[in-house]
Amino acid sequence: MAFDIDMIKKVYANFGSRVEAARKVVGRPLTLSEKILYAHLWDGNPTKAFSRGSDYVDFAPDRVAMQDATAQMALLQFMQAGRPKVAVPSSVHCDHLITAKEGAAIDLPHARTESKEVFDFLSSVSNKYGIGFWKPGAGIIHQVVLENYAFPGGMMIGTDSHTVNAGGLGMVAIGVGGADACDVMAGLPWELKFPKLIGVKLTGKLNGWTSAKDVILKVAGILTVKGGTGAIVEYFGDGATSMSCTGKGTICNMGAEVGATTSTFGYDDSMERYLRATGREEVADLANGIREHLTGDSEVYADPEKYFDQLIEINLDELEPYLNGPFTPDLATPISKMREEAERNGWPLKIEVGLIGSCTNSSYEDISRAVSVARQVSAKGLKTKAQYCINPGSEQIRYTIERDGFLDVLDNIGATVFTNACGPCIGMWDRVGAEKQEKNTIVHSFNRNFAKRADGNPNTYAFVGSPELVTAMAIAGDLGFNPITDTLTNEQGEQVKLDPPAGDELPTRGFAVEDAGYQAPAADGSSVEVIVSPTSHRLQLLDPFAAWEGTDLKGLKLLIKAKGKCTTDHISMAGPWLKFRGHLDNISNNMLIGAVNYFNDKTDTVKNQLTGEYGPVPATQRDYKASGLGSIVVGDENYGEGSSREHAAMEPRHLGVRAVLVKSFARIHETNLKKQGMLALTFADKDDYDKIHEDDVIDIIGLTEFAPDRSLTLVLNHADGSSEQISVNHSYNAQQIEWFKAGGALNIIRKQAAANA
Repeated sequence: MAFDIDMIKKVYANFGSRVEAARKVVGRPLTLSEKILYAHLWDGNPTKAFSRGSDYVDFAPDRVAMQDATAQMALLQFMQAGRPKVAVPSSVHCDHLITAKEGAAIDLPHARTESKEVFDFLSSVSNKYGIGFWKPGAGIIHQVVLENYAFPGGMMIGTDSHTVNAGGLGMVAIGVGGADACDVMAGLPWELKFPKLIGVKLTGKLNGWTSAKDVILKVAGILTVKGGTGAIVEYFGDGATSMSCTGKGTICNMGAEVGATTSTFGYDDSMERYLRATGREEVADLANGIREHLTGDSEVYADPEKYFDQLIEINLDELEPYLNGPFTPDLATPISKMREEAERNGWPLKIEVGLIGSCTNSSYEDISRAVSVARQVSAKGLKTKAQYCINPGSEQIRYTIERDGFLDVLDNIGATVFTNACGPCIGMWDRVGAEKQEKNTIVHSFNRNFAKRADGNPNTYAFVGSPELVTAMAIAGDLGFNPITDTLTNEQGEQVKLDPPAGDELPTRGFAVEDAGYQAPAADGSSVEVIVSPTSHRLQLLDPFAAWEGTDLKGLKLLIKAKGKCTTDHISMAGPWLKFRGHLDNISNNMLIGAVNYFNDKTDTVKNQLTGEYGPVPATQRDYKASGLGSIVVGDENYGEGSSREHAAMEPRHLGVRAVLVKSFARIHETNLKKQGMLALTFADKDDYDKIHEDDVIDIIGLTEFAPDRSLTLVLNHADGSSEQISVNHSYNAQQIEWFKAGGALNIIRKQAAANA
């Protein structure tokens, strides 16, 4: 079944004419990314060319997708917007609040009980406002979106950084915070700085042990975790068209790990096959009708240096499997060099656990290739050395692989099948022994491997690879094992070699499912009541943030000067904290507890300037708030890397932090701070980071003349009585400055809704 077919028909009806208009105003051939962007301008047909990396542009996304952890705050905000129904097709997916421990049969019922209040809230609010609701166990948001909602040439935003997965079906799909989602659901334009463009030309064809995952693992090594910031990565070439649609999705998914706004591929035969296999024949027929517009112009791909800001070329014939990590997804090591690197760096060689699945690699093709490796355990007299676990991507995938006997094969090698949910990928893994914090190695097919990410243990060394490579590594139990060249000793003492993986792009018997887990909203939700208990520990109605006082901000205490990598995991941890995602005050007790304090190299231990004593970050900030004092957070490069979770911006806002000053921001986090009425500032001179002292009291000067492209001044008042001034930059435009003045973008939406009531 094709969801929202009338919306898709409307998008396609206007697509060709808008592309032609864009080509005229730009005055040259267009990339696919540009076609989709110009076709989704808020004002309709393009009338001017935009400058990449500098012009803020208003867009009209086709749909919104939310997962349960972020949907809570997004919908709590939407409830204040004053609209009776969402303005664009929207969906909620319950995939984050399910802990992996024993296996799906035990874990899923436990989650339904433990998080019943939250699931009931999301179900009722979806029912009331016309939002499609996917129940716990239905699957991981990005796999479900790919199977049901994604379509070539569309534009989607989602409250999860891996929304970009839908680029595998030719969309411009972008991760955002809940406030952005709230805007779009409320019928307002969505603002984005017009992205730069990175082209990746793929030649040759994947073969042997190499998979689509290895393409993005290599790209991550080239671009690093911030090399794609502010850019769309567009893949093209004969190597791109030779890949499966879900393989393309894997590549786009992990584009979030290089900071890219999104990634995408042009419409091709593999996408048509996938649409038809997932029951969307009508969408495939419609896409075929405008096929020429759903890929970059031929002149662009013939001479890409002229049209992209950066060009990367990868020959798939020569690509080898990669393992990326530990502790960062851009530390890329080809499998042939892994033993050498592991021994040189002291990484534990013994693999304790191999995990496959996740939103990145849970397609039918992924699992079929992993199963082709797993079958060799019994066929070649081997024994799996490491624990092995799987999270199927959706109930449709799980049901189909069970029907086709794949789960029996995995069961035979001792696999634990977790719920169709995120689980260990986002820290929802109740791993036995993790509390001991022992040094150990795991390999997985997920996307992120930050410290503590999977199991809460800072000494778990996590490495990212393809499902088939992870399976081979789990069988070997050895991080240095190279299945291309190495042999294993079987139970009979013989040396055997694993055959390269093989699998089906799509199930030959078609997909099947009994209950996909979808709940359609009420046709008229006006009588649906959404109840939030005032005594709940899980949900809390929001109070508006206070507007700006109209003066410069003086006397701000330094809360923390964060050292090194500070991701949204460091700012607002997931794992057990996910249960408080709908309760802003409770979840604020995790604010910045993972950030490393520059002055003592410790986490969650900062100096309280009121008492002179060291204590937890949230408690210190609550002391400042109780005393009517604002504060400032200082950070390093790419601050806010990782998840789209706006809690990392809302928590400091709620507790009274007024500004975040860093060397550079990750895109989504910077936007989230702006939306919540915070000051997101960057050092004009990055060396000024070293001028920040532990006992500094800081003034922000120039706010009464706050304007685009005009720097602000910080006065650093040191404890010894001296002071010095530094210049700081910002990227606020006129509209974003109004968000700051109003105390947050939602305050403006609320005011407009009241005026129109």
